[in-house]
Amino acid sequence: MGEQPGSAGTGEQPDVGEQPGPAGPPLARTSLDRAAHHRRDDDWLAQAWKTGLVLIIDIGKGGRALVARRPDGTPTLVLVGADEAPEGERLFLGVDPAGVPIFAVDAPLPAADEAEARASTLRDIGDRLDPRDAGIFTTAAALGNWHASHRFSPRNGQPTTVIEAGWSRVDADGQAMWPRTDPAMIVLVHDGVSGPEGRCLLGHNAAWPEVGGIRRFSCLAGYVEPGESAEAAVVREVREEVGVRVRSLRYEGSQSWPYPGSLMLGYTAVADREQPISVDPEEIDEARWFTRGDITRMIAGDYVEPESGVRMSLPMRSSIAFYLVEGWLGDFPR
Repeated sequence: MGEQPGSAGTGEQPDVGEQPGPAGPPLARTSLDRAAHHRRDDDWLAQAWKTGLVLIIDIGKGGRALVARRPDGTPTLVLVGADEAPEGERLFLGVDPAGVPIFAVDAPLPAADEAEARASTLRDIGDRLDPRDAGIFTTAAALGNWHASHRFSPRNGQPTTVIEAGWSRVDADGQAMWPRTDPAMIVLVHDGVSGPEGRCLLGHNAAWPEVGGIRRFSCLAGYVEPGESAEAAVVREVREEVGVRVRSLRYEGSQSWPYPGSLMLGYTAVADREQPISVDPEEIDEARWFTRGDITRMIAGDYVEPESGVRMSLPMRSSIAFYLVEGWLGDFPR
């Protein structure tokens, strides 16, 4: 409840736009070359700023950016030239497939005609962006959140400043720090049964409010603890949150979830649905098994629990939770 780095020293990287590909987790798609070898090249960065494009992202307002619509209705990020960019720390994100340098600046969004562009978050539209924009927005949100929480050194409390084009911060003593990502596991537990009789186990987080009378259910998730493998965390978290033992773990993919800075490691696992469910009330206030028919209706927005009359839904499509549930609905493999 990732992304592949470039080859060291060359700026080259695998074709991450093809890994894991269109069917992969939505925020794992990217065609952005991070070009890490340029991060300490001040002359190159100065020229790149003049010729590149800038994403303005308001981290303080949930990481919002302006999004426009193409003629076919698909969303596209609004990027501006250096002459239109606001003052602020310049974060070099990489180079797009056309060779254009891409930067981000954390600042209030400029006024815009809502008919032309609207402020949106990665949660809102991440799944509908093309790989270029998905990579840009995800990286900008993750990097911006890290900078916002590291204005001061955790070692000595001194103010820190940006170095390495936004990929490091340093205090007055020369002590540097770099962005970190917290590994977290998320798992779709299912009964291993194919077809309409199969069921998956979803939970409702105790901290989630019902919005508009809709109760949201999702996969089980939690942070990987120190000294623990991701697989061990899957077994532990499911046991702690709903009292169920799982087997046959299968890794399905990962994606960044910059709220504020997690790497979600996605798994599926099988469990006997005859096991009693015993929820940890501090984490989960309800967990239940859903059929494929239930899930289909939840996606369509018309699933109402027969006994309580409460409408139930799934997480947003940009989440890896939705990706895992959708994969199970298709009965694996993808």
